[in-house]
Amino acid sequence: MENIINIENLYYAYPVNDALEEKPHPPENPPPPVLKGVSLTVKPGEFVAVLGHNGSGKSTLAKHLNVILIPTSGRVTVCGMDTSEEANLYAIREKVGMVFQNPDNQLVATIVEEDVAFAPENLGLPPAEIRERVDHSLKSVGMYSFLRHAPHMLSGGQKQRIAIAGVLAMNPQVLVLDEPTAMLDPVGRKEIMRVLKKLNKEENITVVLITHYMDEASQAERVIVMNEGTIIKQGAPKEVFSDVDLLKSVGLDVPQPTELMHRLAKSGRNVQTDILTVDECVDVLKELIP
Repeated sequence: MENIINIENLYYAYPVNDALEEKPHPPENPPPPVLKGVSLTVKPGEFVAVLGHNGSGKSTLAKHLNVILIPTSGRVTVCGMDTSEEANLYAIREKVGMVFQNPDNQLVATIVEEDVAFAPENLGLPPAEIRERVDHSLKSVGMYSFLRHAPHMLSGGQKQRIAIAGVLAMNPQVLVLDEPTAMLDPVGRKEIMRVLKKLNKEENITVVLITHYMDEASQAERVIVMNEGTIIKQGAPKEVFSDVDLLKSVGLDVPQPTELMHRLAKSGRNVQTDILTVDECVDVLKELIP
């Protein structure tokens, strides 16, 4: 199966704005790169979570998938198109939808259906197709009954679902979400994860989720761990989270059931250490009780 995203030896350093820098970097001493030789592939229909503490480079990586940033060196291709080629800019952005932390920054209209219709209207699509896309997108995120509501009257989770619907109206093949639940309460977070899994499974949309919540990452097919601009581990959630010592060494946590199993194993108990869910944890604990 051909990869939908290919990243080869990606380096990126943010340019220095001398007017804003108190101590600008001289030409012979440029700023260090944020991404340092990152190589990564993503298959069509895959659900990938990217973890890392602040400053690890995960958001910078995400911005390369939608041509918000262009590699300093290395190569990024999306749907076979090189992001460094200016002629591919709009075609890639039609294929890759981007959702950010704060939904208020992506809501542009006073009525939900008008907000979701904004991007298709700017493409000059026929009214009938716009109507179809708006209705389908709102139904996909479970917000069709709110189509005539005012976005500013909705909860944080509902706003984020409207923001996702606005991106879906562009019919993207890839959905990149940069910590979309960071500003939400636990209920809102569950709403967004339910929507993302539904879009991935039922509509075969490739999902790249940037998150710092371990329970969210554990629901992905593959977890990628970043530290200081490099990928230090990747694999299935059970494989990644069972390496508790590595994750803790770079300032990351693990799901609570995994942490408990890890501590029991260290105390001499013969238990599995690749446990992710509370239900799995309960089953193991039952066997330990005489």
